[in-house]
Amino acid sequence: MTRSGRRQFLRACGWAAAGAASAALVGCGDTSGRGSRSSKTTTAPSATSSTAPLGAGAWSALASSLSGHLVLPSSPGYATARLVYDPRFDDVNPAAVAFCASAADVQRCVHFARSHGIRPIPRCGGHSYGGYSTGTGLVIDVTPMNTVSVRSPAPDSDTATVVVGGGTLLVDLYDQLSRDGVLVPGGSCPTVGIAGLALGGGVGVLGRAYGLTCDAMVSAQIVTADGTVLTCDRGRHEDLYWACRGGGGGNFGVVTSFTFRTVPIPELALFTVDWPWSAASEVLGSWLAWQHAGPEQLWSNCQLSSVGSGGMRARTAGVYVGSTAALSSLVQRLVDAVGSQPSYQFVGPEQYLQAMLVEAGCEAMSVAQCHLPTQNPAGALARAGSVASSAYVSALPPSAGVAAWVQAVGDLGRALPNLGGGLVFDAYGGAINAVAPGDTAFVHRNALCGIEASVATGTTASAVQDGTTWLAHFAAAAAPYVDGAAYQNYIDPTLADWQRAYYGANLKRLVSVKAAYDPDDVFRFAQSIPTSLAPGVSPPAP
Repeated sequence: MTRSGRRQFLRACGWAAAGAASAALVGCGDTSGRGSRSSKTTTAPSATSSTAPLGAGAWSALASSLSGHLVLPSSPGYATARLVYDPRFDDVNPAAVAFCASAADVQRCVHFARSHGIRPIPRCGGHSYGGYSTGTGLVIDVTPMNTVSVRSPAPDSDTATVVVGGGTLLVDLYDQLSRDGVLVPGGSCPTVGIAGLALGGGVGVLGRAYGLTCDAMVSAQIVTADGTVLTCDRGRHEDLYWACRGGGGGNFGVVTSFTFRTVPIPELALFTVDWPWSAASEVLGSWLAWQHAGPEQLWSNCQLSSVGSGGMRARTAGVYVGSTAALSSLVQRLVDAVGSQPSYQFVGPEQYLQAMLVEAGCEAMSVAQCHLPTQNPAGALARAGSVASSAYVSALPPSAGVAAWVQAVGDLGRALPNLGGGLVFDAYGGAINAVAPGDTAFVHRNALCGIEASVATGTTASAVQDGTTWLAHFAAAAAPYVDGAAYQNYIDPTLADWQRAYYGANLKRLVSVKAAYDPDDVFRFAQSIPTSLAPGVSPPAP
């Protein structure tokens, strides 16, 4: 089967191999207030009382001060400018959307929002599962800042770096990097913004070989709550630099650019193997042990899914840094361990950019087409509504755990046969786990794998409720076999103890950084890091 034939096959099954279903779909922060907070917040006096009425003159003055452009509710492009990736949030109407072309534009927007008592809402890709990249305040959209510039290694180094605008989309980053023969590890969803991905950690298909996106971060330029432009790195504002590597988007300011370390593009190979649903328990159990014992060059996931009219699917897919022959040998070990004949199997080589397009579900598309139409005139992708949650597995589960997860997906297929969804188990380990939990704000360094649970709901209220109910059903079934943690980039508005789940033993330090750089809690939303811990709340011990 050809590679294009492979993608058509995967689409027919309704679940792209290692693609957008397991991507880091997250925005850059929001203040919409959906969900609940368990921590006390404070508000800057300049952002509430004693503010001047906000009229047309004030907006006009802001617009004229920007090198980018401001879109108001009365502007022709507002209906499109206000949208984020998930149509579930189409009823949210920002006061305005500022498309910022420079750090100075962001500064002006932050000052404007504070002086007029409205909230600044950072936005890059707009993929937040909780809708936290929109709201009723001033949306600060950084997508015009999307340049990618690879720099040659310094005289005392053999590592090239790349300066990436804070609004760059992943597919454009991969396209530009491929031209220079280097890569930065990242996610697979093509229209996710680099800022949301990197600030929340950045799990991706090359993570076991090269680490998280945040691990490659050398520095970040950020506009903080007082409108100051700071560069944070190992020598400057080190606590803020630490927090920007996994502390989550939208918590500490608006990042306008990043500098990342790169690595040369290696030889790559991809694989996908499908089995009948009747083998799902054997597939998941065998995959967990196989991937756990595999080399760090191997990343893969296991997908258990209900795909509507396509029925039920059990699939493993992944990326290998090395030769097709070596990957074929590894895949054969998995097939032997499962002990039944696959219904489909593919192993083959791929060039870096094309591999990233495959993982994005864009194999038969050009880079231009691998966008939303609002991002590129040639864009052929569509927005999608879904609900999702996440969990972490830190040790090989007993057979009862495997059975519980398979049963939960089976229950989804029986209860909601018209809605696609299920579980994606993403491999951790390798370079991800080689970093100590406290070395960056991303604390999940001891996981065997992460689980993303999701249901494609569209925007129908009943479907959203049905999907949310199934997520709760899965959480109850999974609870005895997971460690209580959750991935901050798969942000979940229904998660009660989210502070511990996302940040664990790093929470206390993150609160300290928040208090230092945003003491008035200007950048806040339902699950933003607070400026202080609520009475009785204490982070777990390291």
